Amino acid sequence: MPDDAINPNPNPTAATGALEETPDSVRAQRDEYYDLLLRKTAEFDNYRKRQERDRQIVAQAGAREVVTDLLPVMDNLERAVAAIGEREDGLTEGLDMVRQQLAGLLSGRGVSEIEAHERPFDPAVHEAVTLSPSTEHEEGTVLAVVEKGYQLGDAVLRPARVVVAKNPEG
Repeated sequence: MPDDAINPNPNPTAATGALEETPDSVRAQRDEYYDLLLRKTAEFDNYRKRQERDRQIVAQAGAREVVTDLLPVMDNLERAVAAIGEREDGLTEGLDMVRQQLAGLLSGRGVSEIEAHERPFDPAVHEAVTLSPSTEHEEGTVLAVVEKGYQLGDAVLRPARVVVAKNPEG
């Protein structure tokens, strides 16, 4: 069988345009593909990081929601322990153990109580319930905590509800 029966184009250089390319054009094409590869790799890496950030935001929002729902339970346990007082029976000890367990669980999740008593009022973490005249404290000092405040990291879950000192003459 003749060679031109297998290859209908008898000119081998015309059939393969790659043989006609110069080394400079091959390098340019290689550089172009390499640049494209780098860009696509960077895009994928950015996508992966964005997905991880989004996943963390959703997880934190879910945790924040659950913790916020648990705060009234903590408040009620503390009220119950305080109301029972110094009775020495299993009920008081049991309630206090549950309160401590819940406090430990919240603390383990990064929840901390907002320090409020006898500190300057800070509207970012405190909610003033009332003003009380005081000559013993500087104006704007927190006198009492009506309801504890909590934060998760730097985010305030619930501000501390407080009584704030005011100048009695003003």
